[in-house]
Amino acid sequence: MTSTSPFSTKILLAGAIALSLFLTNLASNLSAVELPTDPRHADDKVQGSLVIIGGALRNDNAAVWQSIVKEAGGQGSKIAIIPSASANPQRAAEFAAAALNQHGADAFIVPLSTKYTDVDPSKAPHKIRKDPHWLEQIRQAKAVYFTGGDQAKITAALREDNGQPSPMLEAIWALYRHGGVIAGTSAGAAIMSTTMFNNAKGVLDTLKLGVKDGDEIADGLGFVGPQVFIDQHLIIRGRFARMLPVMLSKSYQLGLGIDENTALLVRQQNEVEIIGYKGAILFDLSNTTTNPNFTEFNLQNARISYLSHGDRFNIHTKQIKPAADKSRVDSVRSEDTDQAPTFHPNILANTAVVELMSQLMESSHQTAKGLAFSDHRGSKPQLGFEFTFTKMPDSSAYFSSVTGSEAFTLIRLRLDVVPITMANRLYQAMPSQR
Repeated sequence: MTSTSPFSTKILLAGAIALSLFLTNLASNLSAVELPTDPRHADDKVQGSLVIIGGALRNDNAAVWQSIVKEAGGQGSKIAIIPSASANPQRAAEFAAAALNQHGADAFIVPLSTKYTDVDPSKAPHKIRKDPHWLEQIRQAKAVYFTGGDQAKITAALREDNGQPSPMLEAIWALYRHGGVIAGTSAGAAIMSTTMFNNAKGVLDTLKLGVKDGDEIADGLGFVGPQVFIDQHLIIRGRFARMLPVMLSKSYQLGLGIDENTALLVRQQNEVEIIGYKGAILFDLSNTTTNPNFTEFNLQNARISYLSHGDRFNIHTKQIKPAADKSRVDSVRSEDTDQAPTFHPNILANTAVVELMSQLMESSHQTAKGLAFSDHRGSKPQLGFEFTFTKMPDSSAYFSSVTGSEAFTLIRLRLDVVPITMANRLYQAMPSQR
């Protein structure tokens, strides 16, 4: 057995004390150092609002323009317009500035676009995004508005070459965290989630081929938070179906797709209100499964809802609250219930998904189906997809005609999607009788 001398014990004790003091001082010094952080997570409690517009926003859509100005503080609110996405940034920015100023804002244009560089090299994006003058303008603003175009141009303009947030992006996040407004249309809506479409394929090709990071999808700016995926131009272009492969690939449980000339007003990354002309598709994939026996895209037990003007949705509780002017549809309302359509040959057509869902909820039928397929007529059968919509015990519908047009709220229908084989010719002309 080896014994330790008193002298050695004192040395070991002194060393332990010295090491403890060193570690304590190190921890104290580190806590005093302001380490670089991702601006999205510098403050967990975002106090600001988002106005996410599905594209094609008309200058006479007072409800949406007014909501931006109101959320920014009302009359005289300074609003920065960033036209990075647009092919003609000055024209797009001037349109937005005129509409915002018409509703009481004090809008100004930030020349953050590669297009400005063509005229004045001093306005290169890498200079503007760290220019003290423009950073101060953002700090004094109450809102930032992104125009439409190519969303990849927005993220490229606001990030450094190494992918890190630029000083301007950090200033925008600070504005948002402390109660300011971030608004955007089309491309300006796409950047709102942590993932965005980038080099997107057509809707059917997205279902057939899926998505890859760095190609069809890329990192967005994440203003809406990590739990919700955002898409735009949704119902008018039949894009609702392309959201599903992205949501499965990136493990999103919630998806909000907003239609044209319509907006999502999102307060503090939680309370959502639909504003404007049409509506939004809400997906909930919380209990969704896929069939591993299929190599092609498929899903079972998703939930799909349609929300329109005045409806509200809570991201955290997932509760939907129809607008006050809407009443519940408790009985069959279709005049021709025996003829109510339960099948649509092209579910990706303009507004087809909402029409089929509303007709189903007004009818006595329990299910309705729609197809997505190519009209290519080759020698081989084509891959297509069958969409099945089913009423569930917690499904419900609300209706209003106060505004002079049919405004529906359709809540929690089940959606299943399976791959199918389409015949190479669905029909052929009858032989001529002449």
